Amino acid sequence: MLLSASGAWRRLTHAARRATTSTSRLSSAYRLVASVALGSVLLAVVGAALGPSWSPAPMTETVRVESTSTAIGGAPTLERHDVRTEVVQVALDGATVQARLSLPVGVDGPVPGVVFVHGAGTGRFTQAFVAQAHALAASGVAALVPDKRLDTYTTRHRDYVAMAADYARSVAVLRDRPEVDPDRVGVYAESEGAWIAPVMAADDPDLAFVTLVSAPVVPPRQQAAFATDAYLRNTQVPHGVFRAIPRAVGMSMPGGGFEYVDFDVRPYQQRMHQPVLLVYGTGDASMPIVQGALEVRSDVAAAGNAAVTVRYYEGANHGIRVDGEVVPAFLDDLAGWVLGLPGTAEAAPRTAGAQPTQPYVAAPVPEPGWLRDGTVMVALVVVALAVLALAGLSVAASRGAHGVAALARHGRGVRGDRARPAGGTDDGAAVPAEAGHRFAPGVALRLGVLATTTTLTVVAMVWYLLAVARLALDYERNAWVVQGGWLVVRLLGVAAVVAAVALARRSTSAREADVPVAPGVVRAVALWTVVAGCAVLLVVLAYWGVFQLGI
Repeated sequence: MLLSASGAWRRLTHAARRATTSTSRLSSAYRLVASVALGSVLLAVVGAALGPSWSPAPMTETVRVESTSTAIGGAPTLERHDVRTEVVQVALDGATVQARLSLPVGVDGPVPGVVFVHGAGTGRFTQAFVAQAHALAASGVAALVPDKRLDTYTTRHRDYVAMAADYARSVAVLRDRPEVDPDRVGVYAESEGAWIAPVMAADDPDLAFVTLVSAPVVPPRQQAAFATDAYLRNTQVPHGVFRAIPRAVGMSMPGGGFEYVDFDVRPYQQRMHQPVLLVYGTGDASMPIVQGALEVRSDVAAAGNAAVTVRYYEGANHGIRVDGEVVPAFLDDLAGWVLGLPGTAEAAPRTAGAQPTQPYVAAPVPEPGWLRDGTVMVALVVVALAVLALAGLSVAASRGAHGVAALARHGRGVRGDRARPAGGTDDGAAVPAEAGHRFAPGVALRLGVLATTTTLTVVAMVWYLLAVARLALDYERNAWVVQGGWLVVRLLGVAAVVAAVALARRSTSAREADVPVAPGVVRAVALWTVVAGCAVLLVVLAYWGVFQLGI
């Protein structure tokens, strides 16, 4: 009976111990989850506080087309001529470029002329505006397509006023041609060129007309944010990714330069007295196609100019192309408008084609506060990653040095004493005396996991942003990259927080057991270097929205 009672008591005691252990484990797991959640929320708050959010205002104004037909009122019936071309030289200030001149054959008397102003990119006449120049020449208009000057044109530096002076040399060359009427020479500017042509028009009142195709109208920084927003919405990125728009577009670029991103073309448009043909494709999501028409009309009205003709082409893209081909109706309308001037300058319908839509306003981009300087941003990431690597190398070198020293002692016949550190080990086994040169049990592993997961999150974030940028620029969708990639980035970020919490808990336990967490100068410096470097990287990741919770 006593033996039975004793056995029952032992079983009850074991059960109680198991229950206590289970409760302790549950409590530990709960504290871990709570700490990770708290850390993630704190990072989300820090990320939200460090920079602006993104909430573009809906476009409430609209442009109403008067006719679905884009035909130019009062335009003459187009003739068809053979076209001859020649390459001419255009002398610029400090450089010379070649230009392709397309002329109609068999035309009586001098003809109107058009100088083409390139958009962004290299802009060689062999590839640019081929269809437009040929269509104009075949209809009886001389067309000059110069090579774009590239020695003063880089990603970091673009001077639109200086570029306008360069293109003015091409206007002078065309005016000097005997086949061309110098009083009827105008410009055709596309995309980025629409920031240049108004400068030319303001500086040269004798310029006969201006054609603006896919004109951004707003400053480059605003247009970039507008286009990025449209591309990302098409790519269907998660909402949190949009926070990156003002933080990327609003910051100063690493290394300086890029002053042109705040160039304002409106003062030049407000001095334009020439008739304007403004052209957009309704399939061009990168441009504010409604706002553009409203802005150009308002600006030229300041100069007493009401001669603005607006055309929208159904489904056409940025280059007024559908399925890779320039819209034929656009080529006819362009030629008819130029040949019909001045009668076509204010002919009805003034606005025609497909009805345009623009969901949001292209507006000034909110500027980041603390991390507005792109050089500082890049430096933070690079330095933080570098110190993580150096910390790992220093610990490895220190361990190697101690190992060499131990071998030397053994070689001299000195045996290492077996000792147990003050706090013991996880399994209670004896460890070499060199353990005094090691991290507390479990600390090194957690420190390595923290550095690794944080670094992987940074790498994944950079990869994700580049991948989404490629999809956005190509106007493509890929749910695996956009949705799946963002999930991976965020999970890696949470894993880094888990590693940080685990490291903090293990370090606390070691201190409570009077076990040195990081004995020696090398390990102490390495520990705090890794912690500081990972903290910086986690804050940067929070800034870019990895931990954002809709804040």
